[in-house]
Amino acid sequence: MYLPQTAEYALRAMTYMANLPPETAVRARDLSQATTIPSHYLSKVLRRLVLAGLLTSQRGHGGGFCLAREPHLIRFLDIMVALDFRPDPSRCSFGWGSCDPSKPCPLHSAWSRLNSAFCAWAAETTLATVLVTGGLPDPASDEGKNLKRTSL
Repeated sequence: MYLPQTAEYALRAMTYMANLPPETAVRARDLSQATTIPSHYLSKVLRRLVLAGLLTSQRGHGGGFCLAREPHLIRFLDIMVALDFRPDPSRCSFGWGSCDPSKPCPLHSAWSRLNSAFCAWAAETTLATVLVTGGLPDPASDEGKNLKRTSL
C-alpha cells in the first residue's frame, strides 16, 4: 500500500519535527533541506498542518514551525486527515463498483484485512513511536544521507 505523496511528505516532516528538542522552531527552508521535500510543496503541506492544529507557526526572527502538541498526542491518522487522506476500512480500492461485505468483489477478503490493519496502524501510531534516541542525524552526514533515502 502506498500513501499519496502529500501524506508521505507530511509524515516525514512531522517525524523530523518530533525528533527536535521540545518547542524548537524550524524554518520551512531548513525543514525542506533536512527532509528532501521540495520547498514549494512543503509550504503547502505545512500550511494545512497548521490549519489542522497540528503545528504552530510564527513569522519573523526566531520564527518557524513547531509541533502544536506533544508527539504522543499526534496520531499518524491525524496527520493524514489534515492532508485529506482518510483511510476507510470499508472502502474497496479495486473499482469493482458496489463492493461491500454483503456483495464482496473477488479481492474483498484479502484487501479488507490489509486495509483494516492499515487503518488500525494509522489510528494507533503516534509521533512518539518514531522518536530516535539521540535525535536525527545531520542530513549532510553519511548517516543522514541514508536516512533521507528511507520513507515511512
